[in-house]
Amino acid sequence: MLTRIDELHTTPMGVERIKRNLSIDTDPVQWCRTAILCPDAVIERKGKNYYIKAKGAVITVNAYSFTIITAHRKEQL
Repeated sequence: MLTRIDELHTTPMGVERIKRNLSIDTDPVQWCRTAILCPDAVIERKGKNYYIKAKGAVITVNAYSFTIITAHRKEQL
């Protein structure tokens, strides 16, 4: 996945959804790219999606198209 990090993108609706879910005002694709590249990021593939846990969030990325589907804050246990 990390070798294709430059292909990461989302849809216009995805931009709004990610901004709302993460409570950020910055570019959500760049925010997710930075989170995925963090040394402590945990990347797991389940079926057609990657699930990345990093920076207090869970990011869902389609494994084939590299589209960020959604991202949300990880619930604290």
